[in-house]
Amino acid sequence: MKVFRMMRRSIRDAFKSVFRNFSLSLASVFCITITLIVVAFSIVATYNVNNFTNLIEKDVTVVAFLEAETDEEGVEQVKQTLEGMANVDSIEFKSKEDAKNEMMAEDSFFEETMGGWSEEDNPLKDSYMIKVKDIDQIGNTVEEIKNIEHVSIVEYGEGTVEKLVSAFDAIRKVSIGVVIALLVVTVFLIVNTIKLTIFSRKREISIMRLVGASNFSIKHPFVIEGMILGVIGSIIPILFTTYGYIAFYNHMQGILFSPIIKLIQPEPFIYIVSGIILLIGVVVGMIGSYRAVQKYLKV
Repeated sequence: MKVFRMMRRSIRDAFKSVFRNFSLSLASVFCITITLIVVAFSIVATYNVNNFTNLIEKDVTVVAFLEAETDEEGVEQVKQTLEGMANVDSIEFKSKEDAKNEMMAEDSFFEETMGGWSEEDNPLKDSYMIKVKDIDQIGNTVEEIKNIEHVSIVEYGEGTVEKLVSAFDAIRKVSIGVVIALLVVTVFLIVNTIKLTIFSRKREISIMRLVGASNFSIKHPFVIEGMILGVIGSIIPILFTTYGYIAFYNHMQGILFSPIIKLIQPEPFIYIVSGIILLIGVVVGMIGSYRAVQKYLKV
């Protein structure tokens, strides 16, 4: 019961302190708001870059064309060999007739050109569409497929795929590094801003110590005050992230530069990011207040 009374009193004192020291509290909130907006932008960018990389990896398809004279037994033999490969995730057979029909459906020129082809006249080849489990091992997997009997040619955009995935992977690592660096800078800025608030009240802390208040009872209201400042400072970044991302997503129609590069859908993504921002604001505010008041308790 005593703990609840102390908690209630600490929360009440923390709210009073925020309004009593309004100008310094406003400075702390402003600092938290600015830094969290930058952190929010970096988090959104990092999540989307990670999504781009995953989409590209999932979209990469290895096409194994079969030799023209391959019979049904040979087609089945190739299928069984592919299914037994460790890095092959899924396979789909596409006959040369299916390939012709797809091309005709996509372009009127192909429709006019290929429309009169009989099955014997069709120069296209049967093929297997292959998805791999690990994109980093795609080169080795392609070499294995090339050595399969009845396989004529293997295509997957060699060189381009690796470069694209490597570029996005590098961007992802840089983005994560930027987020971590921003969090460190955020803690540093907020700790120093809150220190100014605590410094103006060092006389109050000294009096509390003189009357026999424990370190816990002194720290507690300040830590809760830091939490309150963190929550208040998170409001604008959360609104900025939520409505800003929805507007950007709708403006770009969910696509960035290419249909392959799709943005993450706003829901539930914006709620996850908002929760992360709020958590960062609360934790950083509490840490800032704790570290700032700790200095004066050591005196």
